[in-house]
Amino acid sequence: DDMNQYRIPLSNEIVLKGHTKVVSVLTVDHSGSRVLSGSYDYTVRMYDFQGMNARLQSFRQLEPSEGHQVRSLSWSPTADRFLCVTGSAQAKIYDRDGLTLGEFVRGDMYIRDLKNTKGHISGLTCGEWHPKTKETILTSSEDGSLRLWDVNDFKSQKQVIKPKLARPGRVPVTTCAWDREGKSIAGGVGDGSIQIWNLKPGWGSRPDIYVANAHSDDITGVKFSSDGRILLSRSFDGSLKQLFITGTSVEKDGTTGGMLCFFDRGKLELVSRVGISPSYSVVQCAWHPRLNQIFATVGDKHEGGTHILYDPTLSERGALVCVARAPRKKSVDDFQAEPVIHNPHALPLFRDQPSRKRQREKELKDPLKSHKPELPMTGPGFGGRVGSTKGSLLTQYLLKQGGLIKETWMEEDPREAILKHADAAAKDPKFIAPAYADTQPETLFAEPDAEEED
Repeated sequence: DDMNQYRIPLSNEIVLKGHTKVVSVLTVDHSGSRVLSGSYDYTVRMYDFQGMNARLQSFRQLEPSEGHQVRSLSWSPTADRFLCVTGSAQAKIYDRDGLTLGEFVRGDMYIRDLKNTKGHISGLTCGEWHPKTKETILTSSEDGSLRLWDVNDFKSQKQVIKPKLARPGRVPVTTCAWDREGKSIAGGVGDGSIQIWNLKPGWGSRPDIYVANAHSDDITGVKFSSDGRILLSRSFDGSLKQLFITGTSVEKDGTTGGMLCFFDRGKLELVSRVGISPSYSVVQCAWHPRLNQIFATVGDKHEGGTHILYDPTLSERGALVCVARAPRKKSVDDFQAEPVIHNPHALPLFRDQPSRKRQREKELKDPLKSHKPELPMTGPGFGGRVGSTKGSLLTQYLLKQGGLIKETWMEEDPREAILKHADAAAKDPKFIAPAYADTQPETLFAEPDAEEED
């Protein structure tokens, strides 16, 4: 009963998965139908409660800037576009379906005075769309400036805001926010100060409110209350200043996981604490006023997800819509004909001719076309070839075996080989002997001299 007086929806929970690293940023549109989540895996995932079923899958995935973590997402007042801020120096604008509409220009890093550059020169830290005017957005950067942009002109900003510093130099602006009416801008600066500028005719970079040592470490987030009277801030120093709901981090060697803590605004006392993840820190959280559902992002360098807390009796639409839409169970009688795939490029008529380089590489792999010599056999032979120790061919093997094939003409004396046939020629002369029968009736053979023998 004590919980219900604050209408905190805690009875049910779903998890939007898909990211491979920690989910660093989250935003829900004003109607509560579409959710955007950004991650350190460099991607933005888009979820639609009206189109999702119980599998809770995203309908689109974007990679706004290759190799840069997603740091901030913000819907326009009419929710027809959204702003995406990454670790690069250029913010991007997308339409409601995730199609790129434009990218803001990058400034010249060699110009020393930031007021003279056309855009940010270092990585962005935060960005937010004007709550009322759909043409204006706000960005903050590590280059030490805040800038106002017109979404119809991606080439140059409308105004550059340089925070007040105790000493000259460049101190990063770690976060920024509009108030609910769009009449004030708050910025958290790297020196621990919080500075607020009121938008009025002829206003400049001098802050209207300057809180010098608001925090002792980097400020990770600032938010205005709905009535504009209270500014909420959170920092790495572990302190909370006027906060309703915040996520906690997992401490090294600690026993507790990531939690959501709810504070009473008037008493500034802890009202409720909810464990979200036993091993992951809560990075971003949001309490949607229309849906009365709480969103909390968690994860590490291996996976990330968005937890949604709701109560069927207190919450409306949102997660309730897609959870009720369970996918149909397959029946044993289901049948679906396999599609016939017609690929015209597989036919020889349409097939592209291979390039010369590819054709040359293919011929080099062909032993016949490349005239590649046969390598010696290392094991038992086949196809008329034997192992390399006995010669690569069967003939060489038989010769090496010692006399299985004898080449007599290489070992015999030619004279002796002819004299073998002398008796047969004397008995039956056929060719040369009859021609010399009258002049040389008795055949004479040259006797070898002693010199020849030597």
